[in-house]
Amino acid sequence: MSGQKLLGYRFPLAVIGYAVWLYHRFTLSYRDIEELLLERGICVTRESIRTWCIKFSDLFAQGLRHREPRRGSRWHLDEMCVDVGGIKHWLWRAVDEHGAVLDVFLQQHRDTEAARSFFHRLLGEYDVPEAVHTDKLWSYGAALRELSVLHSVEHVQVVSTARCNNLIEQSHRPTRQQERRQRGFRSRHRAQGFLNLHARISNLCHPARTTVPARSRRRHQQTAFKTWQETVWQAI
Repeated sequence: MSGQKLLGYRFPLAVIGYAVWLYHRFTLSYRDIEELLLERGICVTRESIRTWCIKFSDLFAQGLRHREPRRGSRWHLDEMCVDVGGIKHWLWRAVDEHGAVLDVFLQQHRDTEAARSFFHRLLGEYDVPEAVHTDKLWSYGAALRELSVLHSVEHVQVVSTARCNNLIEQSHRPTRQQERRQRGFRSRHRAQGFLNLHARISNLCHPARTTVPARSRRRHQQTAFKTWQETVWQAI
């Protein structure tokens, strides 16, 4: 990459990265981002913003993943139903005991094979956990029994409304908000790419609790901004 511009793009990389950040960080449409950039004197069409988000989301998600700290050893897993192109899909999600998203995986089924595929995906990125917390879905237990590497892992099953399951339930909320804002996802591939980066940016900005002093919260946000900028410049 040379200078400030990417080959084939007439806008600086800083503008592209900022537009992609806005789309995945906040519940905004392409039209909203187009207006925000125009207010800053940057005239870009929403179709260009859409192209940027599709083209660079995977690169930025990988860059952020490599910069994430070591995650916890207790996994909380859950799945939620989402509409993709008018077809029911299941979004499988895993978070650690601190609420950081480990991974999200969009699949068409909610069975043992789907659960096993999700475990394989997690084990490809993280060490074997000490414990796995799930709801009462039988597919989790069946998948754990089939994977020898997880035989010694404690399996804790709780009802979906239990307090100890709040971490994963709260993690689903931003996805549901984005789904409503976009009026459903259009394609499985595009939805997976969006959700991957959305999860990484959520981790980058986590935590933002009101009990955290304002000075600490601002320092955390500045660190997040710096990490994002480094990711944008080094991912391409």
